[in-house]
Amino acid sequence: MIGIIYFLVIVLANTVGAVSGMGGGVLIKPIFDFIGAHTVAAISFYSSVAVFTMSIVSTSRQLTSGRKINWKIVVWVSAGAVLGGILGNSAFDYFLRIFANDDAVQMIQIILTIITLLFALFYTKYDWKNFQLSHSFWYLVCGLILGFFASLLGIGGGPINVSLLMLMFSIPIKEATMYSICTIFFSQLSKLVTMGVSTGFGDFDLTMLIYIVPAAIIGGLLGAKLSTMLSEKKVTTVFQLVIMCVLLINCYNSFQLL
Repeated sequence: MIGIIYFLVIVLANTVGAVSGMGGGVLIKPIFDFIGAHTVAAISFYSSVAVFTMSIVSTSRQLTSGRKINWKIVVWVSAGAVLGGILGNSAFDYFLRIFANDDAVQMIQIILTIITLLFALFYTKYDWKNFQLSHSFWYLVCGLILGFFASLLGIGGGPINVSLLMLMFSIPIKEATMYSICTIFFSQLSKLVTMGVSTGFGDFDLTMLIYIVPAAIIGGLLGAKLSTMLSEKKVTTVFQLVIMCVLLINCYNSFQLL
């Protein structure tokens, strides 16, 4: 029964996540926390697998659709995301070691997620001034920040991706969502490889992947299709609605932990 619930959640989350550029983990992680069927570490792993799979599907569909990509941005931001993903996963493991229970780690994740959600909401709502950075160093720094938070928070991407790309490089939201998904691919790849090398996957119920991977593929395909159909304004609306929805879920989860 849990597998079927996870399947439905991931299809919906990855569809919305691919359209908004957030990655489905921003919905998957808090909803799985709410369900409470697995540990924080297991939920983080399942979320990463789902979002990683979605990023492969969505990116490949974007490429085959003929959308133009600035490969300089992709290469440098993704390189930063790989390093950030490794650092984020190391920070996550450190928190698991120093705190007595999962609830403390989950609360840290929730607080940081809420902060990034509020930043993204205010940025898109009030149209803050954009910078026009173009040096490779800034692409690398951007990727490092995004990869770190994506891995640490276990959400695979998150609202900060699109907002930070728009803020630093003055690119439209639909273009930012595309680069965000590319970044998510590399940050989650580094996280999964790091987990495989360090702790392995033996502590997780891998039978859940039977539900998770197909759902992630379906969500990625649906999201990529919708992304090409929707206007900039509608993508922004979807982005803001998802942020408000996830804010409510995270606030509820935090109260449950108190």
